[in-house]
Amino acid sequence: MTTGDCALSPELRKRAVRMGAEVRGDYPTESAAINAVMAKLGVGSRETLRKWVRQYQIDSGPCQGRRARSPRRSR
Repeated sequence: MTTGDCALSPELRKRAVRMGAEVRGDYPTESAAINAVMAKLGVGSRETLRKWVRQYQIDSGPCQGRRARSPRRSR
């Protein structure tokens, strides 16, 4: 298997993002919540989990940015 996001299952990704949202209020910062979830699930990269959470926030609406599955607009 390759390294990076592809090596982790989609189920683990969903669980990690869900847990990140659930425990966010229990920690003083988003970074602390991400670190806690990372340790609990064994996700090896804090940056990977942070990107997953950020993309979820963009896709679900709280943050602005490009949606993961939206087509690019041609000019």
